[in-house]
This record gives sequence, structure tokens and C-alpha cells, in this order.
Amino acid sequence: MGYAELVARTGYSLLEGASLPHEMVESALAAGISHLGIVDRDCVYGAVQAYKAAKGTGLHLVVGAAVTVADHPAVVLLAQDLRGWSRLCHLLTRAREADSDRAPAARRGVVKGRGCLELAEIAERTEGLACVLRFGWEEPGARVLREAFGDRLRIGWSRTLAPSDRARLAWASGLSDAVDARVIATNDVLLHTPERQPLADVLTCIRRKTTLHAAGKALLANGERHVLTEAEFRSRYAEIPDAADEAVRLAESCSFSLADLRYGYPREVVPEGFTPMGWLERLIREGLAERYPQGVPASVEAQVAHELAVIEDLDFPSYFLTVHDVVAFARSKRILCQGRGSAANSAVCYALGITAVDPARSTLLFERFISRERGEPPDIDVDFEHERREEVIQYIYARYGRHRAGMVNEFICYRGRSAIRDVGKVFGLSLDQVDRLAKAMDRWSAGPLAAADDLVREAGLDPDAPEVQATLRASEGIRDFPRHVSIHVGGFVIAAGDLRDLVPVEPATMVDRTVIAWDKYDIDVLQFVKVDVLALGILTAIRKAFRAIEGFSGVSWELATIPAEDPAVYDMFCEADTVGVFQIESRAQMSMLPRLKPRCFYDLVIEVSIVRPGPIQGGMVHPYLRRRNGDEPITYAHPALEPILERTLGVPLFQEQVMAMASAVGGFTPGEADELRRAMGAWRKRGNLMELGARLVRGMVERGIAPDYADAVLNQILGFGEYGFPESHAASFALLIYVSGWLKCHHPAAFTAALLNSQPMGFYSPHTLLADAQRHGVTVFPVSAERSEWECTLTPDVAGKPAIRLGLRMVRGLGEEDGHRLLAARAERPFRDLVDVALRAGLDRGLLQTMAEAGAFACWEPDRRQAAWKLHGLWSDLPLFAGVARKEPVAPLPVADAVER
Repeated sequence: MGYAELVARTGYSLLEGASLPHEMVESALAAGISHLGIVDRDCVYGAVQAYKAAKGTGLHLVVGAAVTVADHPAVVLLAQDLRGWSRLCHLLTRAREADSDRAPAARRGVVKGRGCLELAEIAERTEGLACVLRFGWEEPGARVLREAFGDRLRIGWSRTLAPSDRARLAWASGLSDAVDARVIATNDVLLHTPERQPLADVLTCIRRKTTLHAAGKALLANGERHVLTEAEFRSRYAEIPDAADEAVRLAESCSFSLADLRYGYPREVVPEGFTPMGWLERLIREGLAERYPQGVPASVEAQVAHELAVIEDLDFPSYFLTVHDVVAFARSKRILCQGRGSAANSAVCYALGITAVDPARSTLLFERFISRERGEPPDIDVDFEHERREEVIQYIYARYGRHRAGMVNEFICYRGRSAIRDVGKVFGLSLDQVDRLAKAMDRWSAGPLAAADDLVREAGLDPDAPEVQATLRASEGIRDFPRHVSIHVGGFVIAAGDLRDLVPVEPATMVDRTVIAWDKYDIDVLQFVKVDVLALGILTAIRKAFRAIEGFSGVSWELATIPAEDPAVYDMFCEADTVGVFQIESRAQMSMLPRLKPRCFYDLVIEVSIVRPGPIQGGMVHPYLRRRNGDEPITYAHPALEPILERTLGVPLFQEQVMAMASAVGGFTPGEADELRRAMGAWRKRGNLMELGARLVRGMVERGIAPDYADAVLNQILGFGEYGFPESHAASFALLIYVSGWLKCHHPAAFTAALLNSQPMGFYSPHTLLADAQRHGVTVFPVSAERSEWECTLTPDVAGKPAIRLGLRMVRGLGEEDGHRLLAARAERPFRDLVDVALRAGLDRGLLQTMAEAGAFACWEPDRRQAAWKLHGLWSDLPLFAGVARKEPVAPLPVADAVER
């Protein structure tokens, strides 16, 4: 018959459970459990990982949550069917709502960020849910839930060989008789194995912000709250003979599975009278006509036809229409945007205006984006101007409603340094010791933390001290455990109906944002589709440069109208004259440019990809350069690699090439090659990357490839795991490299002004950017209270060429609100002198002094120090002598030198 453990909390209960979901599932399978209930505290954060681990194993996974109830112990709610899951999601959503929307009683004793429900709120939403009362419920409250849930209410009895066992047995038996509800046995699991008890105690101390010495009875009494075998379970819970079997019966009533969830695309993106596919085809025809006014190339037509067939077969038209809707809004508001990543492999995305890489100028690998074999939803990343992305985010909420749209969660998990900072306090290390140890161990990556004795000594600590050893062991133990919840950088899930029917939604810490309970890996498992609304500073700078050029000369530019393959731009790149140019302004990129000598767009794709950990760790950079310069013959380690590596001269540089190599010479199936891609992409959650890499090496060697070459490919894979580019992603960035380079080459004043107006971004300080512009012949006029706007602007120099007038934003410490107050006063009537500014600009003494030191008053007082001295005198008059004229000699202050300015 097996048995059911229906109350198991994982590490996703945030500092409560001491085992991760997959560990719980593995232990349950080893113990012979038939039904396992994952019920994390006030959330379903760990549900998808448990579902993924249990899938195909025969283990029946029951999902639910242990819910905090105001003025009562917690209850466990289990989803019996799809309707019950929806009710649970709505309840958890309600529990996370803002404090101001709740009764004060519901907030007493509630852990921040967990939420809480009133008893009546649970009683109103019981359909499809089973309820298990935890220890401590009293008869009045239990009767309310008995009436609400009927025979779906159970009394949860646990016996963990603790001093409270007799009281728990008496409570369960008495409450069962009082409210006529059956008892189920549960070991109230927090650990997949008893050896995790010390780690559970550490997590308890972190949660309670106390030390192990001071925690007292808050710690577990023993390690018995772990997964038991059936024999152990039935023996332990024999005092209520039917309790173990009743747990099985309750589990069998819970037929819901996360596989039952059905994500649907928004429907309002399709006008009446059209099917999604029909409307998509129409938009593509219109887009192609706009992109190719002289006629669509035959190769692009063929590519579009192929892509549309795949999109229709996989029923993805509505997804593309949703992304198009978001991009169309941005364009209607003149917000510059561009798709990146694997979407740049799609001619359909180019026709829809989502991406900007012309398929007629590049080799597309559409199957890297979508394929019939994988059958998984696409994932489109779109970059927007970083200063205006919030407009796009709020448009999504307004267009689809907050009940249908939510941003994706991100779990911030413990790494070496963050683990030591939290764990060290638990074992009584001082803040100074914790800080020194964390900084020292941040450099350790060669194995268990406890093996790094030399680094511990460098931190001034004894590696043999018990508290240090305990800190290092526990820090290693909680690595990859979630510490807290954050918000994904830009991922949005938009549903056809109420998103809260599928997943709990909670308010984010950021204003006007909501976030779903799962991260991007979870929604991949469930095949929910997200749109990534990302921010990119260079897009802001490019848009501002276009606007500045148009304002000065009347000439309008867009990404698509920039002249292609301009030799002057490539000449500039070959000279490493790239200060301010997107992605190739670092010292490492500058040193590569004269060696690579880019002369065409694809060379920029190579450039942006080659100075990355993947190719560098794989030792692929120098072989590529030697082959490119004719110093080494182009060879292939195996004939099957030639079509894969031909365009990169026989040297693998991109993730797509490694995937293709895995299939061609590594013995991988297409599905396994895609798993390798995912492992490379999930650089923070490597999972089985090392295992897959080792398999690839074995497969290559077995097929006659030299071991040294295979090892180099493995090192490259590990580098991609840290940070590597897919080719399509590099192509999207290469376009922005070219456009920003073209602007720097032909419109240096507008480009520099735009960079200054988009700060903070890039590698270089405003001073360096201005010095570079001056080296290129650009005149720079200083900040002026009389002439400057808030942003840097273009103004004619003596020859009529564009020069830069520095804006008020360049005055350090002057906020935008302060600057606009000054501008508003100046708009009423021009300032007469420095005193007039002081009286009418609405700036305090400190800001006026700052502006004087920045030279903003040079039109009235050329010397900065004299201007500051005069301002100081304005506040020196005493009321008694306010009407008395004074004559004072001018103080002979030295003129500020260039460094001081």
C-alpha cells in the first residue's frame, strides 16, 4: 500500500526547511513513499522543482502550502483538483497583499514578506481544497473550518520523539472527537535525512537573527523530522491505528498535478475577423514591405515561409503577436528597442520589427530559436531604452490588467560569501571576523570551503578553531539554498485569463510591480511563456544622439537607416578608437581590435564574442587570429566539423557551434545537445554542466578527435557557463556596435552629448568622454546658468559645426528637480547676475556654491573662486546692517587650475 507524507517543507520555505525539493523527492523514493506532499510555508516556491524531480518516477506529488492564520496556528492546504489549486493561488496572493489593506490582527507576529490570512478568508475559499490542522488549534477555530471544509478537514498528528509528543497525541485525539474530523499521521518533515538537523538549526538562527548559543528551544529537539521508511512510519504512528492509512486516503483524493495547468496567450492582440495566424501573416507582409521597399529577397521569403510553418504547427502565433504589441507601443512612443538573443535568428521577428538584424545579411539558425523537435515555447528578449523601460512595463499592466500580468520571480541563493556572512554570526564570530573571512573565501573555488586553510589564515583566523570550522561547513551546506526572493530583471508572464488561477502573484518591493511565485526555470518546466522587457543604456544614448542630430541639422535617423558597411567606421575600429562605443570600449576589446582588424559586420559578431570567458578558457582566441591572418592553416579536427566551423575558420567560438559539435562528433542526440545549451546558459545554476561536458569529451575522443582538442572544447564550455554569447545574441549586439561606432565617427558631438545625457552607463567617466570628443575636434562649452539646459545640447561653434554645451546635469550634486527650478526661473526672465540667480533660482546655499565651483556663473564672474566668494558674502550680512552699503577690497584668490575645475 505504501504510505503518504503530506507535510514536507523544503528550503523554499525560506530559512525553514533544510533540504531542497529534489532531495526530498529522492529520499521519498528511496523510502518507498507512495505520496509526498510539498507544502512550503506561505508559498509554492518549491512546487515546480519537486514536480520536475518526481516526474516519471511513479511518486504521487501532492502540492499545497502551510498557511499562516492570524491569531491561530498554521493550516496546511492541499490542492485536490484544478479548482482547488486556483483557490490556493488566490489565497496566497491575498496573504501577500499590502499591510495597509489588512486588519491589524492579521499582521501581529507575521514574518515580513510571508503574509497572513484571516480565518474567515480561508473559510470563504475552500472549493477543491483539503485542510490539515497543525498542532495547537483550539475547538472554536477548528469548528469554523470544519463547517467550511466538511469532510475535507483533517487533524494533523506528528510524533517526532520530542517532549511534546504526549501533548500532541492528546490534542489530536481530543480535537478529532470534538469536531468530528479524522486524524492523519505526518512526520512534519523539514529534513530529507536526519544528518541535516545541524543545518536546520543554522537556518533557524539566521531566520531569527540569533546565535546558536542563544537560540534555545527554537532549535529542533532532534533530527527526527525527516523522511521515514514505511515500516518506521507505521511503527511510530501506531497509537492511532488508522492515522497512517487516512493520510493515504487523503492523498488519493488529491488528483491535481502541475501538469494540469494550461497557459493561454492573450487574445486581444488579434482584431475581430482574424485568426491569430491570419493576423500574424498580415503584419509580416506589411513589415517586409517596409523593411524591403525595393522587393523582398527570395532567401528571406523562403526563410519567412519556413518559420511561419513551424510557428503554426506549434501554435505560437499569439506569442509573436503579444511581443509585437509591446514593441509597437514602444515605437509609437518613440522608445528605441531591439530584440536580442536567439530571436535574432528569426526573419519573422525582423519583419515584425522586434529584431534589427537583417536576415539578408546574416546566416540564420532558426532552430536555435524554435524547433519542432524541442516543441518548447520561444523566448524573446527585447531591450528598451533604460530611462524609459518603466513606461513599457506600466503599459503591459495597463493593457492586460494586473490580474493577468506579472513579472517573473528570482530566488537569491546563498553563495560562498553571502553564506559565510550569515552563518558566521550564528556561530558567534564578530562582524569584523565575518567580514574578513567572507572576503578571503570569496577567492576560493577549488573545492569545499573547509579545505581553504591558507585563506582562513590570511583573514587572521585559526582554521582549526571550532567556530571557524563550523562556519565553513555550514556555509558549504547552505550553498544554493534560497535566501530571499527578488524580481527578475525583466521577464513578464501575460495570461489569457486571470494569472492568479495559475500561480500566486505578490507585490514586489519595487513600486507598481507584481511578481509571480516562480522563476524562469520553473516557468520553462511548465511551458509558461514570458516576454523579457530589458533595459539597455546604449539604446537611450543612440535615441538621444538621433534626436540631437535632428534638432541641429534636421536630418532624421533610425537604426534601420544607418548606412551599412561604412569603411570609415571600420578604419576607426581597427585603430581601437572606440571610447564610448558599445561593447568594444574596454581595454581588452581595444587590444583585440587592431589584431582582428574588423572590415565587415560579421567581423563585429566575432569581435564581440571572442573576448569572452568561453573562447579564452578554451584557448580558441589565438588559433583564430593566426588563421585569420594567414599564419596558420585552416584545419578541422574531424570532417564532420567543417560545415559547423567553416565560418569561424575551424575554431568554435559560439554556443550554437558547441551544440552542433555535440551532435556531430560527441554522440549527443538533438535533445541532449539542447540540454547542454541550457546547462551552458544557466551559469548560476550549473546543474549537470560538468557531467555533460565530460560526456562530450568522451564522445569526441571515441570518434577520433585528439584529447587535447576535446579538453579545450570542455574548457570553452565551462567558460560559456560563466559568460558566453550565442551567435544570434552577438549579432544583435554587433548592430549596436556598428551604429554607435557610426555615430562616433560621423557625429562625435551628438554622440558624446548623448552618452553624457544617458549616464550612468559604459566604462568611462564624463571627463574621459569629453576629453575624447575634444581630441576628435569637438568644441565643448562649459556649464552656464545663463545658457545651459538640463541636458547637454548641441550648439554651433565659430565654424558653424556642432559643439557641445554642457548641461546642468553635469554639476555634481545638482538634482534634476533643482535644475528645472532654475530653468523655470530663467524662463520667466533672464538672470541679470549672480545675485539674481541666488534670489530667484530656488537653490540652497550649498547648491549655489557647487554651481560656482563648477564654473556655471562664468558669464558674470569668470573666476570660479571669486564667484564662490561673492556667494559667501550674500549670507554674511547681519539684519542690523542690511541697509548699509559696504566697500571691501577684492580678495586676490588664485585661479582654479585644470584639475580643480
